[in-house]
Amino acid sequence: MNKKDEYLNILNGCVKRPGIEKIISYLNSASCDFFTAPASTRFHGSYEGGLVEHSLNVYNCLKDYLERTRVKDIYKISYTDETIAIVSLLHDFCKINVYKQSFKNVKDDKGIWQKVPTYEFVDNFPYGHGEKSVYMINNFMKLTHEEAFAIRFHMGFSSTEDSRLVGEAFNRYPLAFVLSTSDMEATYLLENK
Repeated sequence: MNKKDEYLNILNGCVKRPGIEKIISYLNSASCDFFTAPASTRFHGSYEGGLVEHSLNVYNCLKDYLERTRVKDIYKISYTDETIAIVSLLHDFCKINVYKQSFKNVKDDKGIWQKVPTYEFVDNFPYGHGEKSVYMINNFMKLTHEEAFAIRFHMGFSSTEDSRLVGEAFNRYPLAFVLSTSDMEATYLLENK
């Protein structure tokens, strides 16, 4: 099964909330590049299809994290399959249609300049990162407060956000912390090759 089908199977299987059909329709439309977009310009997933692959990695990391005995028995943290799918698979919705294919000049191992393909970040709606994802998703489907905060603060302390806000979001909404942890695991351990 390819990554697109895997992604859509999880969304279709786990999310029954009104509006999910609109999200899936948008993801499959010609005006959306989600399934072909990279996850970044030069770091993790900086290749065609990197965004869907990263989203699936975050989903799997989040599922694994929530299965830990300590998380379930001591921290008493659990979420529905629907919430897990929504926050992990849609957390980087803000990256849709912002990466444009381009070229850059680099020297090869012999010191000769070569033109190589790359991606440029061009955001025509610069609303931030997590907050932009929340905004975009809410145009299709209503998020719970905890889902919205988790997506909004999924960059955690690695963002340029005021650390007091990040800490407060993590204190109030454990899902924000576990999504951020899962995003970092996917980014730095699975994808940072």
